[in-house]
Amino acid sequence: MLFCRISRNLRGSFNGCRWFLSLGDRNHRFLFSHGYLSPRNSIEQVMASSNFPKGLPTLHSSRYQIHHQSSSVVEDELDPFSLVADELSLLGNKLRSMVVAEVPKLASAAEYFFKMGVEGKRFRPTVLLLMSTALNLPIPRASPPIELEDTLTTDLRSRQQCIAEITEMIHVASLLHDDVLDDADTRRGIGSLNVVMGNKLSVLAGDFLLSRACVALASLKNTEVVSLLAKVVEHLVTGETMQMTTTSDQRCSMEHYMQKTYYKTASLISNSCKAIAILAGQTAEVAMLAFDYGKNLGLAFQLIDDVLDFTGTSASLGKGSLSDIRHGIVTAPVLFAMEEFPQLREIVNEGFENPKNIDLALEYLGKSRGIQRTRELAVTHANLAAAAIDSLPQNDDEEVKRSRRALIDLTQRVITRTK
Repeated sequence: MLFCRISRNLRGSFNGCRWFLSLGDRNHRFLFSHGYLSPRNSIEQVMASSNFPKGLPTLHSSRYQIHHQSSSVVEDELDPFSLVADELSLLGNKLRSMVVAEVPKLASAAEYFFKMGVEGKRFRPTVLLLMSTALNLPIPRASPPIELEDTLTTDLRSRQQCIAEITEMIHVASLLHDDVLDDADTRRGIGSLNVVMGNKLSVLAGDFLLSRACVALASLKNTEVVSLLAKVVEHLVTGETMQMTTTSDQRCSMEHYMQKTYYKTASLISNSCKAIAILAGQTAEVAMLAFDYGKNLGLAFQLIDDVLDFTGTSASLGKGSLSDIRHGIVTAPVLFAMEEFPQLREIVNEGFENPKNIDLALEYLGKSRGIQRTRELAVTHANLAAAAIDSLPQNDDEEVKRSRRALIDLTQRVITRTK
């Protein structure tokens, strides 16, 4: 039980506006360094002082810069999901075939998300399929799903489709486990699996999906890709543990929050994007740009998610609004509000089991710029994601250019979404 054997104990100073996250593998070491906004730091000052991987341009040079005032992209918009609609349909069929199990009850549980349509628009597979084309990979004619027993998929596009399938299975498995840990009762408007079938079967279904993802991953026979995605699973567990075992200082630290956010949300999409580049035989620099895109897109996505927990409704979000704060989870809007109202820290340290503390925290949040500053930070990361795509080697192929514009368009959709 990869995620659910961790004890459930959600307890946890905003002692800095800077976070550093370094991740290493055999060949690279990534350093994330952001000066998060303080009363003395504007967005522009933060961007000027931040350190990003070599080769990533400053935002003023990007043709695709997103402006949070207008939320517009300096290129014609297009629907990213329509560009890969046929492949997404095949991917859905393949996923359903991959969750067939000898024990019917387990197969039923594993298929629940797919059958009930709660997997959403398949955001992550869309990103990965677009990234494949953006790196100049041809799209072959649709072919029947490849059986799990196939030990090696020789067609490059099919192998990258396999990465999209693996990523989606890891994502859904993490949702199943998270719902158990969070005692969730709904997911996108319907009963969560742990409510419908119980915690034990929900955990086993998540484990089953992870095992299927491992089988598909092994079929690629690429040790670097295997290592990347195995690290993702470790990051998911690490992030969840960080969330559940925080000290008071960690709970109020932006550095700790951003590390946790990377592990829980951005690691999966960033490392999957890098895997796409590796399978394509791209250079280390291009692979790094793919990683940067996924990392910053994932961070922007989660920051907006944290905003929507306060501004959205249960119906639009598919979960109870204020769910984070009710579970004692302190996110960016509250952390930014704490800068303006230090007395909020005392309320955070007391916890939110008392509804009066929730009301007080919301009162301070409403008086602060916490929501606005979180949105601004999300735009900062969306701009960095766009800049990473803008830095890819020039390519005159129309399919490549269209896919790159679609990836840029996704950065806008992430920061303007309402659910």
